[in-house]
Amino acid sequence: MIYTVTFNPSLDYIVSVDDFQLGKTNRTASELMFAGGKGINVSIVLKNLGLDSTALGFTAGFTGEEIAKRLEDDGIRTDFVNVPEGISRINVKLKNIDGTEINGMGPKIGPEALGKLLKRLEKLEAGDVLVLAGSIPKSMPDDIYRGILKRLDGKNILTVVDATGELLVNVLNHHPFLIKPNNHELGELFGVEIATKEQAAPYARKLQEKGAKNVLVSMGGQGAVFLSETGELFMAEAPKGELKNSVGAGDSMVAGFITGWMQKGSYEHAFRMGVSTGSASAFSDNLATKQEVEAVYAKCEVKKIN
Repeated sequence: MIYTVTFNPSLDYIVSVDDFQLGKTNRTASELMFAGGKGINVSIVLKNLGLDSTALGFTAGFTGEEIAKRLEDDGIRTDFVNVPEGISRINVKLKNIDGTEINGMGPKIGPEALGKLLKRLEKLEAGDVLVLAGSIPKSMPDDIYRGILKRLDGKNILTVVDATGELLVNVLNHHPFLIKPNNHELGELFGVEIATKEQAAPYARKLQEKGAKNVLVSMGGQGAVFLSETGELFMAEAPKGELKNSVGAGDSMVAGFITGWMQKGSYEHAFRMGVSTGSASAFSDNLATKQEVEAVYAKCEVKKIN
């Protein structure tokens, strides 16, 4: 079974506004609402690609109920911990104003609620996949990712971590199966600017040397780089298409990679699926469907460098 954890789920309200003006009443030209959060996005795309998962995390209030309802209506299993105070956040994304977003805070997560989630994670078994994705609320300990991976050490669980900064660095010595920084996040870790795939490769190897098994670096329009635990280096150009919505593209890449790996146990196929799925979501108003991914996969080119 695949499990995804989203510590701060949201309702994502995605709107476009023609001729937006500050200080005036603006009306939407289009609007969409989804259950959101990085782990939730992974679960949605996995479902679209034919794989079941269980979405874990915390919800609160009427917005939390709506998040769970929307996922369950889409056939996605949930096992959220309900927090009695506050509400799950609403994120407003203005998609045609240079990616402008206003993200809510979310509820306070106390020790009791956190304990309930940890007990659920203790039930994971050998062969299960666990995806930890996104930021954490300020009310949670900043080493929570490391704490979770430490609890799972030795259980033969494939752990995937899509996080930034110390959240990511702190888990490396627990040998996550996959990490997925983008090129900007990778550069920030080492105090450098990374603009090309060739520049990304040696820093991906540094993260591998620190403990990560597989390192997948997304680079937007520059494509992606993948370094496998077997030492193979792959690069891919960004597939051609019209960028419609970049929200969830990175999460889709993670879901595509997991799907590809579980389909064939091939890192080259997994990487190609990851790139294709991330791009398919970027080319869609919604998260990628299986048909959209297959169309991009047919024209996605991956090169093995060594």
